[in-house]
Amino acid sequence: MSEDHEPWQSPVHRDLVAELLRMSRRKGLLPPSVGLEKSAFAILWVLSDGRPRTLRQLTEELELEQSTVNRQVNAAIKHGYLERFEVEDSLSKLIRPTDAGREAFRRDGLLRAERLEQVFADLAPGSPEALLHELRAFNDAYERTQDRHGAGRRDSKSDQRFKRGMV
Repeated sequence: MSEDHEPWQSPVHRDLVAELLRMSRRKGLLPPSVGLEKSAFAILWVLSDGRPRTLRQLTEELELEQSTVNRQVNAAIKHGYLERFEVEDSLSKLIRPTDAGREAFRRDGLLRAERLEQVFADLAPGSPEALLHELRAFNDAYERTQDRHGAGRRDSKSDQRFKRGMV
């Protein structure tokens, strides 16, 4: 193995890792006018199907530690984006968006969609459809590899929600 791409098997592997790291630093390519923090947007994304969730359900769907999700939910409640409410015969309170949270999610979602349209207009060569196809294939292969190595099964409902286009 040549030293110019160690520890990767080839320069292509090394360059793919570099591009994935570049992408992870983009933080969603957020325009400066976006008001929601990334964590609040992610929680509101999960709740955008109209179904309230317990903290445990949000933790599972976001694949984060419960203490992290609890902190993020509390911050979103403090900003008026979420609310907790009791359900009869349930020990756990449910979490749902407030009207302000739904509006902030809609506004920021539109801003994110506009930014993606700008990126897609400059995407050459390639197309958003081709990118989606390859990213989905990569993520599916990555998760199959994790499953083979005992990383655990993911919630297929969670996968479907995120495949709707979260940015």
